[in-house]
Amino acid sequence: MSSEQEGFRDPTVLTKWTKWFLYAQVIIAVIAIISGVLEYQLLSDFKNGVYSSQEQAVAAGEASDTRQGIVGIIQMIIFIISGVLMLKWIHRANYNARQIGAQDMVFTPGWSIGWYFIPIANLWKPYQAMKEIWKASSNPRSWSKASVSPMLPWWWFFWIVSTMLGNASFRLAMRAEEINTLLIANVVTQLSDVAGIPLSLIVLGIIGKVYDMQMNHAKVEKSI
Repeated sequence: MSSEQEGFRDPTVLTKWTKWFLYAQVIIAVIAIISGVLEYQLLSDFKNGVYSSQEQAVAAGEASDTRQGIVGIIQMIIFIISGVLMLKWIHRANYNARQIGAQDMVFTPGWSIGWYFIPIANLWKPYQAMKEIWKASSNPRSWSKASVSPMLPWWWFFWIVSTMLGNASFRLAMRAEEINTLLIANVVTQLSDVAGIPLSLIVLGIIGKVYDMQMNHAKVEKSI
């Protein structure tokens, strides 16, 4: 094993856990969309005066709120765990790219995740960091000349869209009081959940490919 690669940290377990929670995100997003459609129908029924008594309307509303609350809590837990795992994976991938031979990388392991928390700069810096990780994993010795997969710009597109819709959904839900506003908030929330599905699937593709590239380079370095 070369001295450059002595610090390589096997990302297999971390990658598996990250993938499992990304799959969980897709599953809960589908469930959230179904639940959201049911809520939209309920709100439409309220608006159109379908319920013949206030007791029925209240019971239906409470059941919907309970269901939505449970789905929302599960969705938040999965989102937080998968987010933490993803940040750990990015940190590890940046670190390992250096161990397989990539030199003069612009983003450190710490800043490859730190930029996600810097307002304004988080609109493009995390993408640049991931792009560098991909290139360094693809061709460590000459990473600046390496190309990147079309998955990366699509990943960032869906990340921005999902984030914007999520923020809009939260703000609308906080001030929604009338049926029409609640219906709009419901639609925006569903759109956010829909955007989260291709986002998670693309991320799965990216981490799977980066993992394979880094492991292949690590095996080559180890054999030298």
